Amino acid sequence: MSFGETKVYFDGSHYIAIPHTTRPSRRRPLRQEDTITVIQEETQDSGCIAEPCISLENDESIFDEQVIEDVEEVAETTQEKPKKERILTKKELFNELYTKYIDSTRKQRKKLIIKDMLPYFETPEHCENYVQMQMERKQRNLICRRVRMVRKANLVDFNYFCTFTYDSKLHTEQTFKKKLTMTLANFVSKRGWKYMGVWERAPETKRLHFHGLFEIPSGTMPGELLERSDYSFSSHRRTITIQNTYFNERFGRSDFQTIDTHQDMMKEISYICKYLEKTEEKIVYSKGLYQYFISDIMDEDIVCTIGQEDKKLLLFDDFNCWDEGVLMGKVSPEVISQMRKCN
Repeated sequence: MSFGETKVYFDGSHYIAIPHTTRPSRRRPLRQEDTITVIQEETQDSGCIAEPCISLENDESIFDEQVIEDVEEVAETTQEKPKKERILTKKELFNELYTKYIDSTRKQRKKLIIKDMLPYFETPEHCENYVQMQMERKQRNLICRRVRMVRKANLVDFNYFCTFTYDSKLHTEQTFKKKLTMTLANFVSKRGWKYMGVWERAPETKRLHFHGLFEIPSGTMPGELLERSDYSFSSHRRTITIQNTYFNERFGRSDFQTIDTHQDMMKEISYICKYLEKTEEKIVYSKGLYQYFISDIMDEDIVCTIGQEDKKLLLFDDFNCWDEGVLMGKVSPEVISQMRKCN
């Protein structure tokens, strides 16, 4: 028995196929969550100034400076700060608080969120259960994003790990992000580049820069790659870096590190993945990155069934790829590039 139109991905060690199913599925409507009114104190002063106190004795206006100072101090302490009402759902409030306390540990973050959300629940138990459920949702989403990223990366032959940082003399943070995005998009469409990466801020300087895995075909590199000796503040020693003159002139600084082995690529993938949890940054993908390629699978190419309910197929490392009954050849980067793709 052969399996037609299977989705095949590479997990870093083996090729795994997911057979096509026709089981009907119904899209569940999103549950409408009740809204809450969140009251927040505005940071800016309202501009109200307390009037001085005037005491009248023998029909004469006498200004008692000490009394005026005392009354002004009381007025400053008793005067309510202006408050702003916002209509949110509990999920929206949770997402804001989760981002607010992103630098805290997971345990501390949960306690802080429960403390801020407690006024909007009937009992502490309801609040704790809700926050726990939302924390689990965040964790599931994080796992799905990691899996999606790794599957996309394993179907691309990345050959460079690049870091781009801007010079304040050339760009602001906004212009740097906009122009680099446009520059990379042009290289993708005109020179066949592929990349995935993440925006990150330096821990101390908070300067924005971009880390990315790049597939740069031979002969499409702009400018020149030059070796330069620089001081590394992370390792506290001088290091040799490879920089590109094209990107240095237009942005400020670039670092190109070659990826020679699969282990090197997995190391850089792990480096990017940590920012998914650390800063909740989204992975930036170029066009042409897919999780699966489509292939028919023959019985002789299947090792065994795996996964929940044995729904997936573990394939031999040299299985044959078929496209609508046409033999494309044994699996290889060249053959995979000719296969249909999907996400």
